[in-house]
Order: sequence, then C-alpha cells, then structure tokens
Amino acid sequence: MNSLRHYLKYIVAAIVAAVMFSLPAVGGEAELDALFKRLQSADSETWEPIEQEIWAEWSNSGSAAADLLLNRGRSAMAAGDLEAAIEHLTALTDYAPDFAEGWNARATAYFQANLYGPSVNDIGRVLALNPRHFGALSGLGMILEELGYEKEALKAYREVQEIHPHRPNVQEAIDRLQREVAGQDL
Repeated sequence: MNSLRHYLKYIVAAIVAAVMFSLPAVGGEAELDALFKRLQSADSETWEPIEQEIWAEWSNSGSAAADLLLNRGRSAMAAGDLEAAIEHLTALTDYAPDFAEGWNARATAYFQANLYGPSVNDIGRVLALNPRHFGALSGLGMILEELGYEKEALKAYREVQEIHPHRPNVQEAIDRLQREVAGQDL
C-alpha cells in the first residue's frame, strides 16, 4: 500500500499540475465551444440538457466499432461486470487511443473496481486529450479526496466548477474541503 501511495503521489502531482496549467489549450470544436458557453450561462433549470448534449458529443467517436466497444463497456459496468467492462474499454483504448471518452469510461470502471492507480493514469490521458472533461476532473477530485490529498482535490473541484458551474455535488465538495484544509497552508 505504501508503494502505491508513493507512486500515486507523483502521478497525482503531475496530473494536477498538467490540468492547472493546460486548461486554456482547448481543441477548436465549434459545437462543443458553443455548448460550453451555453453551459456557463445556463440557470439551474436549463443546464442538464446542455450537459447531456456535451456527453453525447464526447461519446461519439466517429467510428461504429469504437462506439460499439464504448457501449459494451458501459453496459457491462451498469450490470456490475467490471472485469468485462475493463476488457471492452481496454480494447477501445487500444483501437482508438485518441478517443478521450474511451479512457474516461475505463477510468470510471477502474475507479468502481477500487483500482485508483490505473484510474488516475486514465484520467491523465482523458485530460491530455480533452482538458475540459468535467467528468474526469470530478473523478480525479474524488480519488484525491479518498486518498487524503485534500488540497489537490479542492483544486480539481474548483477547476470542475470553472468549466461546469452546475455540476452536482461540486460546490458541496468545495465547501467541505475548504473547511478541512482551512488549518493547513494552501
């Protein structure tokens, strides 16, 4: 466990640094840009359909084979078969290594299997490909918090909030972590 924590400490530091310093370097997808602008100005009653449109865009790989693997992986996850989910999603990341949502789905499967190291690694790939991925950043925040990296988790959640001001439970996590780190040097 100590060697895992030691290894994760360096991975987490690298990912947090990369996220904090690379967010402005976003792709140029006009449709997603417009959706993110709408998300920023949405109110509490209109943000959910916009978020669903963003997820739909992220989930469309442009390849029927990749989409099939993503759907199979998600279905296996929903059925609680994490081993099959990881197998499908590994096939997807091998087949389409530039498809961020494949890495994100596998990171989620690893997280659900309590395999935080591989999950953090995949989150790093997601964020390298898609720095605005609020789902991956939320997952990173949860893992960091679970491992006791409260300051880093707080930074991740703040980044989520900047990208997606309506993301469920993020403000709650920020408030909780602000209280926890209040006595520590920020």
